[in-house]
Amino acid sequence: MNKIVECIPNFSEGRDASVVKAIASAIASVPNVVVLDRTMDSDHHRSVITFAGEPEAVLEAAVLAAARAVELIDLNLHTGEHPRMGAMDVLPFVPIKGVTMTDCVALARRAGERIARELRVPVYLYEHAATRPDRIDLANVRRGEFEGLRANVAVNPESAPDFGEAKVHPTAGAVAVGARAPLIAYNINLATEDLTIAKKIARAIRGRDGGLRYVKALGFELAARNQVQVSMNLVNYEATPLFRVFEMVKREADRYGVRIVGSEIIGLIPQAALNASADFYLQIENFSPDLVLEQRLQAALDEAEPNDADAEQSVTSFVDEVAAGSETPGSGSVAALTGVLAASLGAMVCKLVNSDDPEIEEILAELEELRADLRVAVAEDAESFARVLGAQALPETTEAEQFARQNAIEETTKGALAVPLRVAEASLQAMELLSELTEFGDARMFPELPAGAQLALAAMRGAYYNVCANLDAIGDAEFTQARRGEVEDMIARGQELADEIEGSFLRQQLL
Repeated sequence: MNKIVECIPNFSEGRDASVVKAIASAIASVPNVVVLDRTMDSDHHRSVITFAGEPEAVLEAAVLAAARAVELIDLNLHTGEHPRMGAMDVLPFVPIKGVTMTDCVALARRAGERIARELRVPVYLYEHAATRPDRIDLANVRRGEFEGLRANVAVNPESAPDFGEAKVHPTAGAVAVGARAPLIAYNINLATEDLTIAKKIARAIRGRDGGLRYVKALGFELAARNQVQVSMNLVNYEATPLFRVFEMVKREADRYGVRIVGSEIIGLIPQAALNASADFYLQIENFSPDLVLEQRLQAALDEAEPNDADAEQSVTSFVDEVAAGSETPGSGSVAALTGVLAASLGAMVCKLVNSDDPEIEEILAELEELRADLRVAVAEDAESFARVLGAQALPETTEAEQFARQNAIEETTKGALAVPLRVAEASLQAMELLSELTEFGDARMFPELPAGAQLALAAMRGAYYNVCANLDAIGDAEFTQARRGEVEDMIARGQELADEIEGSFLRQQLL
């Protein structure tokens, strides 16, 4: 995967493992998504599921998880230590690889709009996705919890959600959806039942009360363990490292004659945070991440493998894969590869002309860009179609599942259309550059130009057939008409150019 987003939704269920399993299974059913971790806490009555994958796939999985939570969790029956306002309480998107925070903000807002529209659950945007300064901090968004929000939202315009009606869902409440940097959810358990001690320590270490700047903390009672807990989010573990938090909690606890009995990580933790703690406590003079066996081994493996993540498939393997009988890669990927060949023939002519003409150099540079874009589209078409197949395979037993599945099919189909549209546009651009090349040198020497033009036209038609095949799954008539018209206009222009290039070649053959 060249683009990876992490998603860490929190759910208001920490006692019924079957509910959490059902939600995790729904997430795992989406192609190109991997469930990395899930944790439950009965005292908090809360669970956290961590999953990651390609951005569009993560979006589908998040909406599907929300649908399952709405179906299975009733906040009217929920009591626990952790603050909450929704069945799916928090839905953060985190950039991991090949994506930016801006990309995750866009994902968060799309997810929020869909959850509000499809599930009738109001959505509040927080952190980087927030639309108001007072909603950047999740604590402000969740203040009053489910019961307080239910009483306040209908009468206080300031409490209106970013998406959805100004009323909470009767059983699922509301959800906070956001985009944020990686954080560490870290809890420290104390050998006492005195909740006031945990609350005093939490107040001493959290940033908003003058403690550690990048720490959010609360004190909770763990009745099942006869202990109390300082529950924390470390929102910038590099600026405020894990070991510093542990040491400060330990010193504060010493003031009350209380010892630490253990700590826990909720979800996953970056290796760098553990490396920093090892360096601090062991005082290894020459410590560096390269001393970690697994890290050195991974680096060696990376060096041994091709370092181009987008290494092109050989022609033989690709055509064999097309002929194998699976649904992907299909005609869309073949159309993209045909466009690559058209642009490649143009690049060949540029180099054969062997001219220092800056126009030739400019044309060559543009053709190389088109070749790269169309190569990427070969794989992207198969991946986008796989997401459509994944949406079609979603469960449809309940009304909520049926609604979520229908919307998932439409959204993934719209996303899938972007690839053939891009293929058609790039192929037309290649055709225009081939047409420009007919003005340089003796066209009789370059059958590559008319051949490339026909390939570009074939790529455009292949893209058009893919667009038409998918439009039936989209109920938006205006959208479908516009997309069909776009490609038809491009093909008409492409046909004109192909005829001109062929005519130029044939005329010169008769001279």
